[in-house]
Amino acid sequence: MERILAIFKNSLKSPDVRKKIIFTGFIFVVARIFAHIPVPGVNIAQLQSLFSQNQFLALLDVFSGGTLANFSVMALGLNPYINATIILQLLTMVFPKLEELQKEGESGRQKINQYARMITVPLAMLQAVGMYALLRNQGIIANLNILSLVSLVITMAAGTMLLVWMGELITERGVGNGISLLIFAGIVSRLPVAFGQTATTVNSQNFFNLIIFAVMAVAVIASIVIVNEATRQITVYYAKQVRGNKMYGGQSTHLPLRLNQAGVIPIIFAVSLVLLPSMIANYLSVSRTPILHSIGASVALWFSPTGFFYNAAYFVLVVGFTYFYTAVVFNPKKIAEEIQKYGGFIPGIRPGASTANYLNYILTRITLAGALFLGIIAIFPTIARAFTNVQNLIIGGTGILIVVSVILETIKAIEAQLVMRNYEGFAK
Repeated sequence: MERILAIFKNSLKSPDVRKKIIFTGFIFVVARIFAHIPVPGVNIAQLQSLFSQNQFLALLDVFSGGTLANFSVMALGLNPYINATIILQLLTMVFPKLEELQKEGESGRQKINQYARMITVPLAMLQAVGMYALLRNQGIIANLNILSLVSLVITMAAGTMLLVWMGELITERGVGNGISLLIFAGIVSRLPVAFGQTATTVNSQNFFNLIIFAVMAVAVIASIVIVNEATRQITVYYAKQVRGNKMYGGQSTHLPLRLNQAGVIPIIFAVSLVLLPSMIANYLSVSRTPILHSIGASVALWFSPTGFFYNAAYFVLVVGFTYFYTAVVFNPKKIAEEIQKYGGFIPGIRPGASTANYLNYILTRITLAGALFLGIIAIFPTIARAFTNVQNLIIGGTGILIVVSVILETIKAIEAQLVMRNYEGFAK
């Protein structure tokens, strides 16, 4: 805690870092203003009543930062962009040209991000039409003519793209990852509402269970911090090399392999996919066709946030995406080539392919521990409800994980900028 306060204090003293923090806060304020601008023609009171009665919609509203319950111009949130990113990551494994782009460094990543934005637009329009169909069948929004429907779809898609642009502005001119920070801000903005709903139902019987839930939440936060900071240190020795009249190398260092190499990304990806069956079920359950209505009701039952299939699918997706994203961000072959290039070696391991295999061996096993931890955190709300019988506290392990992880990553980003500024001042 003292270290965090010291970083925050030093960041306020640095004009450049302070300016970036203020800019990030300004974007947060603008995003929250847009989150409360509703789309015309929607019965907000009836919509909020629907969300309070449906646990799936309430969970979806938490991750949209309350924009769905208000049906604002940003009602779709960042889900279309996240889905577009998932699609591109999967296509990278299929199309060699995309894989080559990813290896080109910053220019390649910018090109892939451009493709992601292009895919986001049709996905956002498709989700907007689906959301309109659901609300129309519920009687929350009136039947619209073609012109009004097109206007609604374009408005909601534009809201998503505006949110994506804000996230990129934060990444470029602010501190930390803009997309993650906007998701973080949305979850935090719903905390008072979630706690308020829980407080209204507290009585002498479940007050003790609520205390147990709070203790479990503190334990989860502590475990998230420990796992995020945990690393496996691989010792690397560098042989002595004589160049001219100077000698280089002859020292040892450590290659840190993080237990949770993928960070919070797997859980964000998994949330986007695991909610799709429930979303489709909500569309089908209000259909007038008996067969479609029956299918929708069955899928809604199977993929209820408290059901077995939902939690099993959620757990498997988190574990799978953890391995997938770890493979994307950490390339053992490239690391082994860099170590060999500078005359380094791991004791007992031959340089080159053997080093890459050894790093892959270690990474696969520590990633398993990190992936299982993320999977348990993802289904933590169901586990907590079984022990405490607190049913209406919507924000569970997933929300806590995103909030804590984003805070830790942002603090590291601020600290890195402070260190870089100190080096620049020393160079001058």
